[in-house]
Amino acid sequence: MAKLKPVCHFHLLLFVLLFSFHLSTQHQPSESQSLLQIRELLNYPQALANFDNFTDFCDTESTPSLTIVCYEGYITQLHIVGEVGRPTFQQNTSADFLFSTFSQFPNLKVLSLVSLGFERPLPPTVGKLLSLEILNLSSNSFYGSIPEEISSLKSLQTLILDYNHFSGNIPSWIDSLSVLTTLSLQNNSFNGSLPDSITHMWSLRVLSLSKNSLSGKVPDLSNLTNMQVLDLGDNLLGSQFPKLPKRLSILVLKNNRFRSGIPAELAFLYRLEKLDISSNKLVGPFLASLLGLPSIKYLNIGGNRLTGLLLRNISCNSDLTFVNLSSNLLTGDLPTCLQQLESKNNNVIYTGNCLSNKDQEQHPLNFCHNEALAVSIKPHNLEHRKGHRGVMTFLRIFGGSIAGIIVVALVFFTMRRTYKMGVLKEPPTRFVTENSSVTNTAKQLYDAKYISQTMKLGTSLPPYRTFTLDELKEATNNFDASTLISESTDGQIFKGMFTDGSIVAIRSLTLKRRQTPQTYMHQLELISKLRHSHLVSALGHCYEILPDGITITRVFLIFEYYPYGTLRSHVSGLHGQKLFWTKRISAAIEVVKGIQFLHTGIVPGVYSNNLKITDILLDQDLRVKISSYNLPIVVENGGTMISGVSSTGRKGKRHAMEMNHADKDDVYDIGVILLEIILGRQITSQNEVHVSRDLLQVSLKTDDIARRSIADPAVHKGCSDESLKTMMEICVRCLHDKAADRPSVDDILWNLHFAGQVQDLSRDNTQNSQNPPASPSPSLEMP
Repeated sequence: MAKLKPVCHFHLLLFVLLFSFHLSTQHQPSESQSLLQIRELLNYPQALANFDNFTDFCDTESTPSLTIVCYEGYITQLHIVGEVGRPTFQQNTSADFLFSTFSQFPNLKVLSLVSLGFERPLPPTVGKLLSLEILNLSSNSFYGSIPEEISSLKSLQTLILDYNHFSGNIPSWIDSLSVLTTLSLQNNSFNGSLPDSITHMWSLRVLSLSKNSLSGKVPDLSNLTNMQVLDLGDNLLGSQFPKLPKRLSILVLKNNRFRSGIPAELAFLYRLEKLDISSNKLVGPFLASLLGLPSIKYLNIGGNRLTGLLLRNISCNSDLTFVNLSSNLLTGDLPTCLQQLESKNNNVIYTGNCLSNKDQEQHPLNFCHNEALAVSIKPHNLEHRKGHRGVMTFLRIFGGSIAGIIVVALVFFTMRRTYKMGVLKEPPTRFVTENSSVTNTAKQLYDAKYISQTMKLGTSLPPYRTFTLDELKEATNNFDASTLISESTDGQIFKGMFTDGSIVAIRSLTLKRRQTPQTYMHQLELISKLRHSHLVSALGHCYEILPDGITITRVFLIFEYYPYGTLRSHVSGLHGQKLFWTKRISAAIEVVKGIQFLHTGIVPGVYSNNLKITDILLDQDLRVKISSYNLPIVVENGGTMISGVSSTGRKGKRHAMEMNHADKDDVYDIGVILLEIILGRQITSQNEVHVSRDLLQVSLKTDDIARRSIADPAVHKGCSDESLKTMMEICVRCLHDKAADRPSVDDILWNLHFAGQVQDLSRDNTQNSQNPPASPSPSLEMP
């Protein structure tokens, strides 16, 4: 035993050295000392109270009051939250020294100090935190102005100073924060007008300045094309309604001094989800079309002087959950759609108008008429008009004569121009089947059964037609940049809204070589036939033609538009949006049905579609719509292949290598989508596909517990062992390296249906074991 002691001592020494080395790699010693110093300066807040020299800060479990994030041993994020009403920061402590201490974290990107009771100005040393990307100092008691030293934080993307006592003007140097995306200064005491420099903050997405004392005119914000949230509520701003960016999703201007009318452009904010312009003095007609905006969920115009006649047949967005029309001068009938929302216990407030509906208190009809006259024609305007009535009469007669001459001249020149160049606005092919060659007739008859099947599956769509260029320009505000969805080397995709309210996606294909319309006749016939319940289908096309009336410079393809997110966002996105297991099976079935139709629902079939989960959209009922499939329009400019819908604009990479197994390219892509459905996380590289496939393959040889450990935790409770195993098996087969060994599309569809059936049986058995026999449980939804 005595001989073993030196060995034991050696092992003990080695263990101590290794343990010390392990501790040293977890966080830098200087940062540890800085954290302990910060703990002392903050008067030992509860979040840091138990820390000492031996604490591994980088391994600290996050709590609501403390989060520390490290990368390669350095602290990158520090969140400290105090208790509301119990400030920890001592007033005899130097805040300047505190922020200097934070500068000793060279890789600190996120600093959040909330509810710690700083009753002092924000010290200039905050400008030393040069690596900061996010700074949140909300719910403290900082006062004075924002120190200009913050302008040196060139990497700052988010600045949140809500619920403090900052005062003075919002600094004009704020635009020097060139990458700032979020500026939130709510609940402070800022005054004066908004600086014009805000109009240069091109990266700004969120601007929240509510509950201050800001006054004056709001500068023109229409050029801030990235802005999504604008909250200027509870200030003294006015009087003209501001010019706004077109991609807003939230607009709050309540409790200000706006006294103008609502601009017509407001009805074209198609992404708007929340609009609150209540408690101003807005006049003029209420835009009833706001009720039907495609994304609107919250609408509050209460407490203004808006006029207008409401009709029962006005349409509303079915997603509306709150509507306040109260205390205006509206007449007519409450729209039926709002009555239906009210019956579903959604908040619909319309008291204080002159509507025929008496469920909520209304004024007499003459009250609104009299008030409307009062706000539309003011007394001083009446005097002005009375004094100049004779002059105005003369001007009307003279102006009318001149206008008549001008109109006659314009009509003459327009007719002359139309006679010469009318072909520019009306392409030679009014409908896809017009001017078809005789040789195509037999093929069209041969394809009749496929066309009839297609039309059965797309009966809710309007007939495919030719659009005019003027229609597309009107729908996109002359292809304004705000309507641009995406852009590639081959062209652009725009979002358009026609006069009937229908929203579409317009694909613009730029042609490098000039062609005639007949060149694309066959391809457009193919596109017109591809209508299926699980495809984003084409609604028509349009040509842009040169003055010669023959040569095409651009082709526009008009498709359905779905703004409800991708399959990825509902499978591997935010947890609250994730689909349950049966719906994932249903979505997979719908994807395969869409591919099956592309392969067999039309002659010739459409293969090698370069299918990606980000190109699979969902409609309002969470049903699949494939938006990227290979609709070739061959442009003889170096052999470029432009896909009619695909975001990539090219064929699948594997197509050229495996022409004999073109259908199996799509099978492989289906396998990648099934991987993400099963695992619930994003698959972004070929290496991840191989690793995940091998993981599934190994788990299939083990037990149910091992398989569940791999699957998305969000579906553990909802999926049966047999259903999960079936999905994994068909997924692995789809991802086989040899195309010939992959299953057919029909084989995949059969297995997915089987996975759904065994899932239903498992659910039924579970319910029967827990409850007495009753009516059978609903089966899986399969279109």
